Amino acid sequence: MSANDYILRTESPIGLLELTGDGEHVTSLSIARAGHVPLEHKPERPDAILEEAARQLAEYFTGERHSFELPIALHGTEFQLSVWQRLGTIGWGEFLSYGELGVEVGKPGSARAIGGAVGANPIPLIVPCHRVLAGDKRITGYSGGDGIPTKVWLLDHEGIEHKTNRVPAPPPAPHTQLELDYAL
Repeated sequence: MSANDYILRTESPIGLLELTGDGEHVTSLSIARAGHVPLEHKPERPDAILEEAARQLAEYFTGERHSFELPIALHGTEFQLSVWQRLGTIGWGEFLSYGELGVEVGKPGSARAIGGAVGANPIPLIVPCHRVLAGDKRITGYSGGDGIPTKVWLLDHEGIEHKTNRVPAPPPAPHTQLELDYAL
């Protein structure tokens, strides 16, 4: 069996979710970006594990579920696996900074590498990478869905305080009517 022998798609408040599995585990979860998911050209082929994952995700989005009980298979480097393992222990409504995460996995001062491993998480939401923020609670990015707006939705859903780097757009300049006379 391969990592995406089984595919199930389900709607969510943050867009279409695409789950894949190998018949025994969830192997990936993709959040639609600009309305598209990676395997949209392939037909759905759900199995009981993916159907259970979709049910638990629906409960998460209604606030009824705060953790997942699903068999997952993560494949990556030893470093990535250590980061993803720690991500899986961050509870609903909690957050961890990139710096703290680096210290906890034995790589202090490696914020960039930590960020890369967090961003490469193949099973977001279930392995909650959205719960990692900068030390001052800033959102520095998000690789799932439509990026930062998706992360903001997830953090707000869980009541996690955060800040973004985005500065509100200035108010629009007053419109001036420019009248030109053309000699024809």
